[in-house]
Amino acid sequence: MNRTILLEASLCLALSFACASCAKKASSQEADTGPKAAAVEPDMDANHFKVDRPELFPLATAGIYCASPELNTTGVVSPDVSRQVPVISLASGRVVEINARLGDQVSMGQILFKVRSPDIAQAFSDYRKAVSNEQLAKVQLDRAQVLYDKGAVPKSSLDAARNAEDNAKVDLDTTAEHLRVLGSDLDHPTGIVPVYAPVAGVITDQQITNAAGVQALATASPLTISDMSHVWIVCDVYENDLAQVQMGEFADIRLNAYPDRILKGRIGNIGEILDPNIRTAKVRLEVANPNLLRFGMFVTATFHGQRKETHATVPATAVLHLHDRDWIYTPAGSGIFKRVEVVGGNMLPGSLQEINSGIAPGTKVVANALVLQNTVEQ
Repeated sequence: MNRTILLEASLCLALSFACASCAKKASSQEADTGPKAAAVEPDMDANHFKVDRPELFPLATAGIYCASPELNTTGVVSPDVSRQVPVISLASGRVVEINARLGDQVSMGQILFKVRSPDIAQAFSDYRKAVSNEQLAKVQLDRAQVLYDKGAVPKSSLDAARNAEDNAKVDLDTTAEHLRVLGSDLDHPTGIVPVYAPVAGVITDQQITNAAGVQALATASPLTISDMSHVWIVCDVYENDLAQVQMGEFADIRLNAYPDRILKGRIGNIGEILDPNIRTAKVRLEVANPNLLRFGMFVTATFHGQRKETHATVPATAVLHLHDRDWIYTPAGSGIFKRVEVVGGNMLPGSLQEINSGIAPGTKVVANALVLQNTVEQ
């Protein structure tokens, strides 16, 4: 009796396992009704990948693009030294008033600062003495002329008096001009000397403050005025790239502050001396400033070569950016794809990208490299 019960229990348990296995197999078949994903088999070469369904990765043919080679460098906006004018004081003394400061726009003839100078007192003293001496010399000349006419003195006395009068006039004119140069009025002399702007422009350097002392014709100019209508852009070009820059050619200037604006700069000078540390030469671009450039700005300058070069073009999606490099996938036959490193260039119309090196026009490439890369990583 007990054996019969045990036998029946064993049969029931076996049937339950069989039913569960059938149900699991049926559910597995229902889940596999969708399209099978491509499987990747790694190759001995880390840049070769074999897939069992290569038709899932459409191919595109690399096109051809002809353009002049481009050289991109960075530069700094600098003043045109031929358009920088120092503001100097012709009188030594102490600054008592400043009417324009660093960064101000000034016009020609505008008062910039005033100096109280002891030079005026000395110059006016010399002028007054010259006036007295000239008046005395004129009286003596008139007297000598009367005496000579009456035969009382020889002609030599008249000539000496006339020479003394001429010398006195020279001294008078010289001292008067000295006062005018110092900025003083002959009729109303004052110890305060105004200093005027010699040209119009922007004050780009200031070396004085209130109560500061200035020296006449000192090398450190109190102020410097720059004409910013034209500026220089100084770029560093590596020794190996110097063949791509030629005197008189133009370069495209792009600003970080105004990315939509492209300016033109003419190459005005290529430095004769290379920097021994980084092996670069200074290339100077002369640019008309549309009131956008500021001294010290960083810009990107693009130089265009003289001869056109032929490069390949591929869909932008065919380029894979991986580990700071550009890659594309090319078919190698029998479901094998090869990953090739390239040097990407500019973006072109039609969602294309220029390839400077790595593949030739006519090469077959995977149209969407990111899809294949995701499959490889899975």
